[in-house]
Amino acid sequence: MNKSLDAKLAEIRSNPRSRAFILADAKDADMAFGVRAPGPRGYLARRGARPAQFSPEVWSREEFGYRNLPEFLDIIREIVHQGHADIMLMSAYVSEQLAIKEGLFKNSHVTPAARANDTTDVWAARHGCYTREASQPFRSATIDQIQCGEVECDRSVDEFPGANLGLYSVTFVNELDQDREALLWYKEFREEAERKTFRHFLEVFDPNVGSGIPPEKLGEFINDNILRTLAGVPEAGRPAFLKIVYHGPKAMEELAQYDPNLVVGILGGSAGTTYDAFRLIHDAQKHGARVALFGRKINNAEHQLAFIEMLRLITDGKISPDEAVRAYHGVLQGKGIRPQRSLEEDLKLTDQSMSYDGAPARRATAEVRNNPLAKPAATATASAPVKPPTSTPAAVEVVESGGWPKRPDGSPDFAAMKSEHRLAFDHWRLTRRYG
Repeated sequence: MNKSLDAKLAEIRSNPRSRAFILADAKDADMAFGVRAPGPRGYLARRGARPAQFSPEVWSREEFGYRNLPEFLDIIREIVHQGHADIMLMSAYVSEQLAIKEGLFKNSHVTPAARANDTTDVWAARHGCYTREASQPFRSATIDQIQCGEVECDRSVDEFPGANLGLYSVTFVNELDQDREALLWYKEFREEAERKTFRHFLEVFDPNVGSGIPPEKLGEFINDNILRTLAGVPEAGRPAFLKIVYHGPKAMEELAQYDPNLVVGILGGSAGTTYDAFRLIHDAQKHGARVALFGRKINNAEHQLAFIEMLRLITDGKISPDEAVRAYHGVLQGKGIRPQRSLEEDLKLTDQSMSYDGAPARRATAEVRNNPLAKPAATATASAPVKPPTSTPAAVEVVESGGWPKRPDGSPDFAAMKSEHRLAFDHWRLTRRYG
């Protein structure tokens, strides 16, 4: 079956005024979060139900609080059959189960894709600290394994049973050796992908460590690095599209207008309110984005199919973000699903975190050693840098009292932290680590 992704990419490149918009569901979180990847338990699709119908939890192991893999696969099947998404992004293992063994995508316009690398800044293991160290390049799956489920594919065939589209991620941290190493790995991947006719799209994260760059300048830093990186890449090796943090109208328009052949997309970031998600995709599209890849924003929704349908209605210009929130709550009410927030709360625009590990501050949470430009920027928020401490900073008092919010097991509760808590915690952690 013809894939909607290919048709939309062709239309976008031939007609810059087209409203064609590519929507991807990022269900690759098992390469980051482990047990938490399938999302919290709640209202799930009944196994084998077609068309999708949601019913209360029917699995027996409810004490863990998260869905298991069979439930996760069921939800992916439901979303593929729904048909509003153009891309389903998965881990290589999940792609093997659904694309290769099951043939889920053979008669669907949805394109299967797999995460082609898993840099260390997405290693969001519980109680781990990997996401706060400078990103290191790493690849679990090979291109052959993504395409055919084996270490070496039979290249005499016309078509592979697996995915032939992969996400490759790069995190620039403004440190020469670190960024050079990341680009060398990307170069090697690009050349292998070109030889094996494997398409990819490029994800560029914000620095996950202190970079010395003010938050309001990150968009310019990312834009320049993307264009500089791709300037040396001929068309045969270039990404099909980009996936980046939305840094606001100016940064998006600057990148989108630079090259009509460069299709720009946004990542969704942490869950936030429903209005956060709907407003994000609306504003990004308005200012030049033509792709959105939402992971946690979809996966944490009370009713994923209804949530995705609203995203599609917004990008088609049929409904506004606030109307979509009201309509979404209407669906929940009609199905007897209790929303996570009241309608009033869900219509609020909150500070959006774009960090992969879900922390409320920006991704920068640790120092890069030997970077003369880097400052202790770990405490800056996504909207503004933290103000210099006064002579009697509240953060010092919090450090002395150890008063930042904690979970029952004693670990820091980042979701409940205010700015002074985060400042205090990072100061304590960095002092303990670096002296």
